[in-house]
Amino acid sequence: MFFAPSPRPPRLYSRPTGVPARAPAPLPGSEYPLASAMRRKRPRLGPGPPDLPPVRPPLGVLVYTRAGFGHRGSELAAFDALGGTDAERLAAWVTQQLQPAAIADTECDAKLAAGAYATLGKSYTQLWQDHFVADNDWDERIQPATETELATWTRAVYSKRQLLESLVHFWHNHFNVYAYEFVEGPMWVHWDRDVIRAHALGNFRLLLEAVCKAPAMLVYLDNFVNFAEDQAGYSNENFARELLELHVLGAAASYGRIPRSQVPLDPQGRPLGYCEEDVQDVARALTGWTFDIDWESWRWGGGNSGQFVWVDSLHSTEAKRILGVDLPAGRTAQVDGRHLLDVIAAHPATGRFLATKLCRRLVGDFPPPELIDSAAALWTSLWQSPTQISQVIRHILVERPEFALTWGEKIKRPFEIAVSALRAMGTGVRFYQQVPAPPDWNDWHPDFQRTASLHWMFESAGQVVFGWHPPNGHPDLRGAWQCSTPRVALWRLVNWMIETDDDGNGRFAGIVPWTLATLPAGERSANAVVDLWLWRIFHHGVPAADRAQLVEFLSQGFNPDLDLPLTTNDWPYYWQDRVNSLVGLIFMSPEFLWR
Repeated sequence: MFFAPSPRPPRLYSRPTGVPARAPAPLPGSEYPLASAMRRKRPRLGPGPPDLPPVRPPLGVLVYTRAGFGHRGSELAAFDALGGTDAERLAAWVTQQLQPAAIADTECDAKLAAGAYATLGKSYTQLWQDHFVADNDWDERIQPATETELATWTRAVYSKRQLLESLVHFWHNHFNVYAYEFVEGPMWVHWDRDVIRAHALGNFRLLLEAVCKAPAMLVYLDNFVNFAEDQAGYSNENFARELLELHVLGAAASYGRIPRSQVPLDPQGRPLGYCEEDVQDVARALTGWTFDIDWESWRWGGGNSGQFVWVDSLHSTEAKRILGVDLPAGRTAQVDGRHLLDVIAAHPATGRFLATKLCRRLVGDFPPPELIDSAAALWTSLWQSPTQISQVIRHILVERPEFALTWGEKIKRPFEIAVSALRAMGTGVRFYQQVPAPPDWNDWHPDFQRTASLHWMFESAGQVVFGWHPPNGHPDLRGAWQCSTPRVALWRLVNWMIETDDDGNGRFAGIVPWTLATLPAGERSANAVVDLWLWRIFHHGVPAADRAQLVEFLSQGFNPDLDLPLTTNDWPYYWQDRVNSLVGLIFMSPEFLWR
C-alpha cells in the first residue's frame, strides 16, 4: 500500500495574458477556418427513454470483461479466430486459459522484469530472514507485500492469462488477509505465490490446507496461538469460526447455538450445517497448528525459522465430532487437522457455498438456482480431484448457458474499472517502487511518482489491493459499489490517468498520438474520433443518446462531420486535451461499468 503525497494537480488552462475573454471568430485561412466552424444549433434535450437492460455485447467482450479484466489490443480478434461459432470460441478460449503455463506471456514477463522487483523470487526462508528476522525499516519489511501488489497490477493489465489472474483475485478475496502487518507483509510473496496462485485452478482441499499452514493466515486469524492446555480444550477459536463461516460452509449453514442433536439432516443422514459445538471441536482439531516464531516457540523448544510445525504437546487429544463425523481421541495434531479438512471440504454445504460465490463472480449477483445446483453438485463430487476448481469453472463458463447469455447483472468494482481502463488505452505504464523511497518527492523516479500517485488516488475508491481489514473480503454485490464515494474517486482517477503530465506527455497512454496514427488527415471529425474510441473501448455500439453527448462534447458546437485540428492544443479549444477528456468521459459512462 502506498502512502504518497498528493499527486500534482492537472495543468490548469488559464487564459493567456493579453487574450480577450471571448475568442474572436476564426479568420479565413486560419488553422480552423470560419467556413468549417459553422456552429450547429444544440438539440433541445427532452425526457430520456425509460431505463432498459444494457444490450449484450459480442461474446469476446463479455468473456474478457467477466472472466478477465477487459479486452486489450488484438485479443478480441484472436478470440474470434478460435472457432466458427460462439460456442466453439468460448470452449476453445476456456481450454487455453485453464492451461496457463502453456500460454506464452512474454509481454507480461518483460513488464515484471522491468519492475525490478527484488522479492518475488525469494524462497520462503529468504523472505523470513530478509524481511522478518532482519531489523529493517518499515518499507523494507513489507516490501514483499508492496511488490506483490505491484505485480498484481502488472499481471492484471498485461497478462494473457486473464482467467488465472481473475481467479487469483477471487481466491485472495475469499481467503482475505490484510497484508500490511508485521508478520503478514514479510511473507506475502509466499502467500500469493505458493498458497493462492499455486492452487487457484487446482484442488480446493489442497488449497485449504495450504491456507491453514501459511504464516499470513495463522497470524491474521490467531490460530498460531491456539493451544490446548494439558492436551485438552483450545485457546483461540477465531480461525475455526471464520473457517466455517467465511471459507467453507458459509454463514447460511450455521445453526447457531442449538444442540448438535437438533441440527437437521439431509437424506444421507449428514447434518445440513454446523452449530456452536462444531465450531468448538474445529478449534480443538486445529490446536497445535502453528509456526516457528520466537514469540511462541519457547513453548515447545523451537527456534525462529518461520517454518510451519505441528506441535503435539499443545494439541487437544480429546475425541471430537464435526458435522456428524467422529474424530477419535488420542490422535496427533496432523492427523486430527487433516481429517477435519477432509470432512469440511467434502461436505455438500461447502460445495454450495463455493459454487454460489464463483457463480456470483462470473455470472451475476443473484445466479439462477439451477446453475448453482449443478455447479455445487459437481464441486462436491470432485472434492478429491486435482483439477476440481478447473472443472467447475469450465462447467460454469462453457457447459451451462447462463454465462454467455447474461450481461449487466454485475458492475465493475474499482480494481476492475482501473485495470480495464488501462487495458483499453493500450497503456505502457511500469508499476515501480523505490525501496527505500528517497525522502524528497522530487528525487523519486518518474515511474515511482506515477505509481504512487495512482495508488494514492485509487485507495479512496475503497478496494485497496490486499488492504481490506476484516476477513470477509471486498463485497461482490453491485449495491456495495454504486454509492457516491467510489464513483467520485474513480472519476477523479480516470481523469488523472488520461491527462498529460507537466512535460506534455501522456501519463499512461498516448491517446492523441494513437488517434492521429489511426485516423488520417481528412478523417478526424468529432464523429470519427468518438466512434474510434467507442470501438476501441467497447468494441460494440452504445445508445445513440450517449454517443450524441460525446460528439457534442468533442465538437464543442462545431460541425461534427468536419476535420478537427488535432495536431494543435492551443487556446481556446485545446483540441488534444479535449480528446483526452473524451476518453475519460467514456470511462465514466454507465456502459463502461457493466460486467
